[in-house]
Amino acid sequence: MNCQDLYLSKLINVDQALRHIQSNQEIVCALGACEPAILLSHLHKIKDRVENVSVVSAMLQGQYDFFMKPEMKGHFLLNSWFYTEAPRRAHPLEAVSYVPLQLHQFSRRRIAYRAPDIFIGSVSPMDRHGFFSLSLSTVHEKDFIEKAGLVIMEVNPRLPRTHGDTNVHISEIDYLIEVDHELPEYPPVIPNEKDYVIGGYAADLIEDGSTIQFGYGTIPGAIAHGMRQKKDLGVHSELFSDPILELWESGAITNRKKSLWKDKFVTDIALGTRRLYDFLDDNLAVEFLRASVLNDPAIIAQNHKMVSINSALQMDLTGQCCAESIGPRLFSGTGGHREFVHGATNSPGGKSILAFTSTTQKDTVSRIVPFFEPGTIVTASRVDVDYVITEYGVACLRGRNIRERVNELIRVAHPDFRDHLRSEAQRLQMW
Repeated sequence: MNCQDLYLSKLINVDQALRHIQSNQEIVCALGACEPAILLSHLHKIKDRVENVSVVSAMLQGQYDFFMKPEMKGHFLLNSWFYTEAPRRAHPLEAVSYVPLQLHQFSRRRIAYRAPDIFIGSVSPMDRHGFFSLSLSTVHEKDFIEKAGLVIMEVNPRLPRTHGDTNVHISEIDYLIEVDHELPEYPPVIPNEKDYVIGGYAADLIEDGSTIQFGYGTIPGAIAHGMRQKKDLGVHSELFSDPILELWESGAITNRKKSLWKDKFVTDIALGTRRLYDFLDDNLAVEFLRASVLNDPAIIAQNHKMVSINSALQMDLTGQCCAESIGPRLFSGTGGHREFVHGATNSPGGKSILAFTSTTQKDTVSRIVPFFEPGTIVTASRVDVDYVITEYGVACLRGRNIRERVNELIRVAHPDFRDHLRSEAQRLQMW
């Protein structure tokens, strides 16, 4: 049977696909813009005939009934390793739980615990050789496809065809559903004055020829703005977003000085605008890799002058970083934060930068605190934290003792909170 006939023989509709899902199964989903939105939006319809169905995913873009309605408890459980708005809202309903992980180890450890019964995802259309592209996410997709008992893919012509470890042959897929819907987009967020100040401080720390990692948001956008005059930057970044595209367009990124994957952007997930997706389409200069490779700190550390740029929700005066919870309440997840911090600090000439505004809630709450409240998750250990940047300056914690760290962090805290931080440091004998 030729590829086209094989393709036609595997076409089914959504209802037919849902019939393959049974109680007590483990379903793993593709991520981000490649999540199977049509299947997930219909999953709740089989509630009355299934129980204890585990759905493993992260960074969900849609708000799906299978975990957002109270009556789904006991029928479905979303096992998410990175919360977005919808899982945060649904968490109290007991249909969502968090999976702690280091991303480069996730597939191996989850499969060792529980092999997937079904994998569902999205791909770009098949080429004449019978290959689909996993398109905008290769974080864990191939790892689970290779182990799943059944593979069901939505084929969306709006997904770009990308290169790297993205190819999946028609023979590896059991069923196909043809869909045609717009991809989720993240328009660039306009930085404010504080963001630009932080961006300027961060840009001053980054040398020409560095390899960089950063994500989405106003501060990454401001840092990209500050780096437009840099030369020969390279990209080794879990997330490929519009600020990276804008830096390339400015001429700052060439990828020529990289130690690994020279002349190439490397990433494992992309989220942004349609303009970004069009840039990635059939672009041989961009390689999508599995997270087991791209996020491995030992590999990240092999990049010369590797610079990781991440944010934080809170930091205590000893240098512990929380980037995933507000007290005991989960906000996002570990993601690649810890891996890139660790990899960058072990890179020859590398730097790890944690950049955030000094306050939140209209300057009423300091992000720099004497100590974390009980239940707060430590994302990056204080032994790995390197540079901390707020709108009030740069604190270098590398090699410092506790007293020096306390002084450095109070110096970049908001002035309204410095006296309190000093008095608490004295009370707690932070020396």
